[in-house]
Amino acid sequence: MTTDAYFSELADALRAAGVPEAQTSSTVEDLRAHLAETGTAPEEEFGPAASFAARLGGLAPEPAEPDDRAESWTWTADLFNDRRMLAVHGAQGWEVESLDALGRFVCRRAPGVALTWEYRREVIKGGGRTRALGELEPEGWELCGEWLVYGYFKRPRAASAGPAGNLASPPARPHGWLFLSRRGKVALAIWAVAALALLGASLTGLGLPGYAIALFGVGWAASATYTARLETGKGYVQQGRRHP
Repeated sequence: MTTDAYFSELADALRAAGVPEAQTSSTVEDLRAHLAETGTAPEEEFGPAASFAARLGGLAPEPAEPDDRAESWTWTADLFNDRRMLAVHGAQGWEVESLDALGRFVCRRAPGVALTWEYRREVIKGGGRTRALGELEPEGWELCGEWLVYGYFKRPRAASAGPAGNLASPPARPHGWLFLSRRGKVALAIWAVAALALLGASLTGLGLPGYAIALFGVGWAASATYTARLETGKGYVQQGRRHP
């Protein structure tokens, strides 16, 4: 099959799946540009046009007018726990629309049968952005937010799981909004102790009491960090014993 015939079949399949004409044309143009850079044949790069269209088409059409019935939710996690919680909440139908100025995930969930979502985090600073976009966009990944040096990408799970990626009965919205890992909790505790130590030092003019408070805070933080590492190592050992 020639390249023109391949993209003609792909465009027809995307239209049949309900993808808007503007998005269909943009998708085809982007894929053509990608092939021009790689120099590969479309079937070799993407597979058969029909199955490739089934992975792309109709899964995430351009948004129409905002649905007043859609749920909204904002939450956050530390960098040790964000990918795990994104997987959990994505499986519950929560779509990340953006990250706000505080690094919180701003999410929505459509009413009725919701799509489930999969996420990944990539380093995008420097040349990482071009590399990540070039590798992930042809596979249906979309950049949905940035924080520090990281970029977060989303994709409807139906792109890899088919109809199983839909969620007929979404669970209730979680009550919490802060999801910290063990290391995140230790880091927060260290920050709190350091802040108290500095406050004590400033109130005492950094005399003997101030130094005592600061040293106590540093010692406690070191002890907490060491204890957390021991507990984590113990957990790994126990897990290894359960799963030889």
